[in-house]
Amino acid sequence: MYRQDKEYMAEVGHLIQHPKLQKLKEIPHHIHSNRLEHSIHVSYTSYRISKKMGWDTKSTARGALLHDLFYYDWRQVKFNKSHAWVHPRIAVRNAKKITSLNKKEEDIILKHMWGLTLAPPRYKESFLVTMVYKYWAIKASNEAGESSWAAGGFVIGKPYTLPFHNSFKNGSIEGQFIGLE
Repeated sequence: MYRQDKEYMAEVGHLIQHPKLQKLKEIPHHIHSNRLEHSIHVSYTSYRISKKMGWDTKSTARGALLHDLFYYDWRQVKFNKSHAWVHPRIAVRNAKKITSLNKKEEDIILKHMWGLTLAPPRYKESFLVTMVYKYWAIKASNEAGESSWAAGGFVIGKPYTLPFHNSFKNGSIEGQFIGLE
C-alpha cells in the first residue's frame, strides 16, 4: 500500500531504495518480519497519522524509517548499556552517513524506545512514532502473514501497589471483563 502513496514515496522512496536500508531485509526483527519491513510499517503508519493530524509528515516518515538502522542481532551482541539505549544512537550515526537529519528526525530515532529508556520524546511526532513503534513491535507482521498475538509492555515511573478494592470500578471485579484482544 505504501508504494502507491506518491506523497509518502516522494519523502522516503529514495531512502527505502538506498543499499544501506535494503541491507535491513536480511535481518530478522520482531518475530515475523525483517528490519526493513518493520521500519516501513512504523514509518508509513506514523506518516498517515501525522498527515491526518496536520503535523510534520516529512520528519515523521523519515525519522520513523531510520529508527532501527543498525546491522547487528541484538539477541546475540551485547553492550555495557542496554540495547534500548545503544541502538538508537547507532541508528542516528548510520542515518547521518546517508542523509542529513533535522532535530525532530534525530529525536524520533533517539526516543523511539522511550519507556525502556528515561528521556521522553521532545516533539509530538517523536511521541507518535514511539507509540506506533510499540504497536508494530507487538503486531509483528510481514508479507507472509502476522502473529496471532504477542504481548509487550512498559512501565514508566516508580512502581506502586494500589489497594485491591481501588484497582477496579466500584471496588469489585464482578461483572467486569478483564482481558486483551
